[in-house]
Amino acid sequence: MESIMSPFPEGDDSVSPMTTWSLQGSINDPAFLASQDELRALLFTTAQTPAPSRRGSLGSHAETERGDTDTADVGGAYRQMQQILASHRRLEYLKNYIGQVAPWLDMFDSHRTFGIQIPALCRNPALLYSILALSARQMELKEGKRHTYDSLELYQVAIKSLKPLLQSRDQDAIAVCVILCCMEMMSASGEDWHRHLDGCAALFDSFNVHGFSNGLWQALFWCYARMDLCGALMSDGTQGTLIHSSKWLPPGTPANDAHTLFAQAHSSDMHANYAVYLCAQICELLADRTKYVELGEENGCTDEVYVERWMQLWDDLQCWLDDRPAEFLPIQTIDAEPFPFILFLHWAAISANQLHHTGCILLLNMAPKSMKGKVSVADATLGYAKRICGISVTNPHQGCLNNAIQPLWIAGRHLTHRSEHAIIIKLFKNIEDITGWVTSWRIADLETTWGYKIRKP
Repeated sequence: MESIMSPFPEGDDSVSPMTTWSLQGSINDPAFLASQDELRALLFTTAQTPAPSRRGSLGSHAETERGDTDTADVGGAYRQMQQILASHRRLEYLKNYIGQVAPWLDMFDSHRTFGIQIPALCRNPALLYSILALSARQMELKEGKRHTYDSLELYQVAIKSLKPLLQSRDQDAIAVCVILCCMEMMSASGEDWHRHLDGCAALFDSFNVHGFSNGLWQALFWCYARMDLCGALMSDGTQGTLIHSSKWLPPGTPANDAHTLFAQAHSSDMHANYAVYLCAQICELLADRTKYVELGEENGCTDEVYVERWMQLWDDLQCWLDDRPAEFLPIQTIDAEPFPFILFLHWAAISANQLHHTGCILLLNMAPKSMKGKVSVADATLGYAKRICGISVTNPHQGCLNNAIQPLWIAGRHLTHRSEHAIIIKLFKNIEDITGWVTSWRIADLETTWGYKIRKP
């Protein structure tokens, strides 16, 4: 904590230039872009074909009796995995995935679907290659390897291996696509987030997977949903999530029943996911209002409807805070400058509470006139912004670092002191150094908001 709160020598409010090669490396290579277009085309083609013909191995929730043929298939799959992992480098990628990458994906999943279940069920090459591709990309970004293209090669092989799964509409394809989507997003800038997510969104819709699907599909959906929300936050109020929040719930479930549905899950994981859902609804409201007011779009978001939806979401956010399970409460809170010390023991509590504060800031930024007279919007917004930063300063859990990028950016726009700015820059730098997740473009956005460059030329 001390190294972050005092990031620079006394009297020096600058930092060394951040590594920016990552947005210019293999992620923008013509071969990668061509492979990405190929993957998107495959996903959209699959989404437009008839309903799934069979359920893949990842969708099985109980063991079934296997004959000699099934046993032979399992043995063949095991030997194939051994062949894929024959090189020392690929073994290192798998090890890195389990120890360093999977915690991001399992951030709100106490069952550790990505860290334990999926690696144990890698019975097809596409899934294993996608895991290796994501891990290789993370290591390349973290270690600053400018001329290493293992991730690109593994990404291309994963897509090639994925084709038969998509053609047969095997639901294992969903797990592969979510992991590849994460690989694409970790190096994406705000301008191209849409193309990294839309194909995967179409696949979820086609397979009728939602936030309350059973078992592994539920975990896959919420991992994707966090990326979808990240994209909506990047749009800065102009777009909602690609999968409309109504499709995050079981078919036919009214939005007014969402609170009850999440509460009935009796799960800290689902309470964290509820924060994601509420933020997605807020992004949709802001996008609807922006389009109605500024673009004249007749979407029904009139003044009266807007106030009603705004008030409901504000009440839902406060209920989320009041209904937090014990493990989501801070173990210690200390008022400090410039940011409070807020310590959590449960890693999902770190990001979930940050998302709550983020949602509050977004709503306060567009508070109806009737609300502005009841609360000090500026003071309340500043308080939430400081809590977001304080949570990141106090809780440097690796599994929650990359999920803090957008909340920190939103919070940073409301902070005015240079000492606060320096700490936020340091937090972004730590995220990129530790996880490899690109943050430099968000720093540039904040510098534009602040009106000066905090980095040395």
